[in-house]
Amino acid sequence: MRVALLGPVAWRTPPHHYGPWEQVTGLLAEGLVTRGVDVTLFATLDSVTSATLDGVCTRGYADDPDLDGRVWEAMHVSHAMARSGQFDLVHSHLDWLPLAFAEHCRAPLLTTVHGFSGAGILPAYVRARSSYVSISDADRSADLDYVATVHHGVDLTGLPFTRDAGPGLAAFGRIHPDKGTHTAIEIARRAGRPLTICGIVQDERYFAEQVAPHIDGDQVVFLGSVGPRRRAEVLGASTALLHPIAFDEPFGLSVVESMVCGTPVVAYARGSMPEVVDEGLTGFLVHTVEQAVDAVARASGLDRAGCRTQARQRFGADRMVTDYLAVYDHLTRRPH
Repeated sequence: MRVALLGPVAWRTPPHHYGPWEQVTGLLAEGLVTRGVDVTLFATLDSVTSATLDGVCTRGYADDPDLDGRVWEAMHVSHAMARSGQFDLVHSHLDWLPLAFAEHCRAPLLTTVHGFSGAGILPAYVRARSSYVSISDADRSADLDYVATVHHGVDLTGLPFTRDAGPGLAAFGRIHPDKGTHTAIEIARRAGRPLTICGIVQDERYFAEQVAPHIDGDQVVFLGSVGPRRRAEVLGASTALLHPIAFDEPFGLSVVESMVCGTPVVAYARGSMPEVVDEGLTGFLVHTVEQAVDAVARASGLDRAGCRTQARQRFGADRMVTDYLAVYDHLTRRPH
């Protein structure tokens, strides 16, 4: 089977720091190659992969202020579509833009919907000739037909188990009101525990007004965007990961990464969280700050080894690859 993986080009694949879509696409490419699939990864040309690498962007546009992301993304998609006839399947991880080119795709097109940025982009999905995979049942749109839900997988080897955690808590993700960073600070304060925050600053005003004033380097530490190794260290050393989201999270990679390290999660019960968190085993689902503070105390008593075992079974990259191969077989009607 010859598969084209159409990846995003905001960052390198896999990303140095932030880049969840790039992270998932890169893991899928590696897993498919291991299974004997002939994979061409369309990504930035500085990407690192075992697949055949192709593309037009020398580096991610988010890393270079001289690059116009709209222009390079369009050229990237156009280049991949021009080669689409050479593949049995084109699998897109690039949001809505490739759907505008769907009529020019000369192979079956599969789109993983990594989340909807707004209702305004739905017409691109509804009108396009593409099959769709959702990353959680909660993130499905009633306007689309889906061939499957495939939960993301993570690199288990890069997330070592930490049996004995420290007293601190962690908050990972974009610094944005949607992620509830200010709420995580309040939960940690009421729980009497230090908090380490990691993530890119996506909303500068929000950071300046509601996050930065609390950062003291002691009770609240801000590390910015961290790479995979440092991310695993911070997660593994924490009593729990706080995920008090203020929106319907499509999936939540940091939640899974935390659980694989053995660190349970205290998350607001929105979006995909009821699908991802196994109540009382890998964490707790809550609705308020008060409930979260109580859950932090209970999380410290959970079996961290059991948390890791459950997360590894459900969210390993190998399981994700198996699920996608089943989708590919369904769409191409060919044995792999």
